[in-house]
Amino acid sequence: MDRRSLLRGLTAMACSAAAHPLLSTVTLAKGAPALGENRLVVIILRGAMDGLDVLQPRGEAAFQALRPRFSAAPALALGDGFWQLHSALDGLLPLWQAGELAFVQACSTPYRDKRSHFDGQDMLEAGTGADVAPGALRDGWLNRMLQAVPGVSAETAYAVGLDELRVLSGAAEVRNWVPEQKLALSPQGRRLIEAVAHDDPLFREAIGDALALTAEAEAPEMAAANPAPKLAGDVAPLVDFVARHLRGETRIAAFSLTGWDTHRDQLKLLSRPLDRLQQALLRLKDQLGPPVWGRTAVLAMTEFGRTVRENGTQGTDHGTGGLMIAAGGAIKGGQVLGSWPGLGEGALFEDRDLMPTTDIRAWAAHALAGLYGLDRAVLEGAIFPGLRAEGASGLIL
Repeated sequence: MDRRSLLRGLTAMACSAAAHPLLSTVTLAKGAPALGENRLVVIILRGAMDGLDVLQPRGEAAFQALRPRFSAAPALALGDGFWQLHSALDGLLPLWQAGELAFVQACSTPYRDKRSHFDGQDMLEAGTGADVAPGALRDGWLNRMLQAVPGVSAETAYAVGLDELRVLSGAAEVRNWVPEQKLALSPQGRRLIEAVAHDDPLFREAIGDALALTAEAEAPEMAAANPAPKLAGDVAPLVDFVARHLRGETRIAAFSLTGWDTHRDQLKLLSRPLDRLQQALLRLKDQLGPPVWGRTAVLAMTEFGRTVRENGTQGTDHGTGGLMIAAGGAIKGGQVLGSWPGLGEGALFEDRDLMPTTDIRAWAAHALAGLYGLDRAVLEGAIFPGLRAEGASGLIL
């Protein structure tokens, strides 16, 4: 086998992986002195999570009339009971009670009207405003943050053939890992691929990283010391990889979870992605341990919310105002943040959606400022172009 044949085979593997809709990527950035000891994890919830079902305003007079089926389902009261949490997230109540879980209701990107998943995700991950067409700015806001911090280097988890996580793409060096893909080679195959790659520095480095990561992930002593329970969607390998690196020099991690597009049978279908998210957060806390979890903020963000009214197929359609979930020891939890617009007559956006009252980029900027001391001019100019970082405060300790 020559190198050209091997590359052709790897390209075929790449196409197969890229076509798989359920794969998740994780991207990490190694620490720099300027980042200190705080950690940030960004989870992109692809598909438009229904924030009004996750965190239900049952104290709102119009809620029951707008959502008769959803409002009759079991839920968990928070505080005085105005807000009630979806029952699939019952495992997160200890985080809420410990002040390590918070919500931002009625937030959104500046994206409006067309309600395209692709454009909405582009705007969310690029961190741009309405004056920039979706897709026009190719780098992501987390990558621009890394460009603004001196001394950052990439820490890599490597896989062949899945497109990058947009929020961390850009000029700052970052790489991707796909936990579902494994590079399983016999000793002879390993020697062959090392020999074929030897004279190509770029290929040699990538293959070396992949082989090292495979050996690390599959070490029997690691598996014995760190058993992974079967999670919904099997996110345990992803979470364990992130946690292992955050316990070291890594300071920034981002990954995505899918399955939030609930056009029909929402009462049944929403529970599964919520369970995935819940288990990911709980396992992340467990694997990080108190010292690191205490310096960590997790932001779970989605491209837009969903319609306030149930549709005819017992689901919801693409909307506008949505929900951000924040967790971690660096979060000032036990609270629902944001300005609640209400659901009464005249309060809805285009008479169908939850009215957005804060910009989700402002909350991300607030987190970056609180965790890493980034200056407002850098946040509003370089990281989130055109943002006026107002109306977001009180999320970070």
